[in-house]
Amino acid sequence: MDDVEDRNGNNDTNDRAVADSSRHWSSISFKSILKSLGPGIITGAADDDPSGIATYSQAGASFGFGMLWMALYQYPLMTVIQEICARIGLITGDGLAAVIKKKYSNKVALPLASLLLIANTINIGADIGAMGAAMKLVLPQTPFVLATLIFTAFILLVQILVPYRLYVKVLKFLTLSLFAYIATAIIVGGNAYDLLMATLIPHIEFSPEFAMMFVAIFGTTISPYLFFWQASEEAEEEVKKKKIPEIDVGTPQVSKKEFKLMKTDVAIGMFFSQLIMWSIIVTTAGSLHYHGITDVETSEQAAKSLEPAVKSFPYSGQIAKIIFALGIVGTGLLAVPVLAGSSAYALSDAFGWKQGLSKKFKQAKAFYLIIAVSTIIGLWINFSNIDPIKALVYAAVINGVTAVPILFIIMKIANDKNILGKRVNGRVKNTIGWITVAIMTIAVVIMFVTFYYQRA
Repeated sequence: MDDVEDRNGNNDTNDRAVADSSRHWSSISFKSILKSLGPGIITGAADDDPSGIATYSQAGASFGFGMLWMALYQYPLMTVIQEICARIGLITGDGLAAVIKKKYSNKVALPLASLLLIANTINIGADIGAMGAAMKLVLPQTPFVLATLIFTAFILLVQILVPYRLYVKVLKFLTLSLFAYIATAIIVGGNAYDLLMATLIPHIEFSPEFAMMFVAIFGTTISPYLFFWQASEEAEEEVKKKKIPEIDVGTPQVSKKEFKLMKTDVAIGMFFSQLIMWSIIVTTAGSLHYHGITDVETSEQAAKSLEPAVKSFPYSGQIAKIIFALGIVGTGLLAVPVLAGSSAYALSDAFGWKQGLSKKFKQAKAFYLIIAVSTIIGLWINFSNIDPIKALVYAAVINGVTAVPILFIIMKIANDKNILGKRVNGRVKNTIGWITVAIMTIAVVIMFVTFYYQRA
């Protein structure tokens, strides 16, 4: 059922939804759903970036099955938020920052875009560092600095020179290595009843460590860069379909079928994201936490969590390292362009620059320069003495803090009929959306308070 209001402010009824259901599914074939998988599935895959893998691994190692329930309860929250962002881009043909600028002026849009740029650059640095550390697991003789330089150069050259759609098709195959966590979760498993209860019943611990991990999981799952990326990529799709000449130029006409396909794309992408999160926590809880390893400090420790899946093979330890490295490198190669791209979209929206990954460098120089500068600064961060795994968790915490003001603005836009017309939020989406804002705000406050009193 479409949880939106009509022009008179009335919600669609259940009866209408039931009456339309047969037409809905007859008009959306399995083939058309597969073809429509784009921004949503890419967002879901990018959500399980190295920062996500490290954060979920640390959660499983530190608290066992104690945070498993978050995968279930986050799913409707992140699905609603990403669907709102997709709706904004699809209906307006603009990026999120451009819509914020039109509603509140650049005094709001520019600070939020700048905040996003800072958070994303730190996240890029952490992701590149994790990719370099993962490569050393497979090729120990490779200097860390050389590995990070190679990845950075490769990402920038491919992002600028190769059509992004072709780039993503290749990377989707690399991210399939994440399914190794699903296989390992099945092997490691545990008592079925315990897994079910841990998934359904929330577990809370009143400690600074739990508070920080809670914020980190929300931050790496419901991340600001995904909001801006989702909206801009939906607008890019409209450019690709020639409904508008370019982003922020013209308002596309969106059919009901296209709107429903977008929702399906988002729902599938977010389900994939949370399935991998659940599997990583189960895997690391069963293979690390219950063997006394409660603090993942290195990539090698994180890779050990995959050994149960290949223990019957010769050189199982090395195979586990290779699988782990492929997962980190594959998701990193996908996520870093998404991180840098979302910053470029946001700042281009704020300053009115030409933008779009569909454009060549000479057509959108400022857009691509932002991508290059944020990626290079992210690389520079790795020359500090911060441990790559710890840096990934800290990046997730920063995302959690940054998300709060951006989510508040998104929810205001989602209820503005001057922007979205009849596609504003209905009661269900408003309830879930504001609950998300409240949870993340309270979690951030609790985290800062607990750490303050711990140090006092």
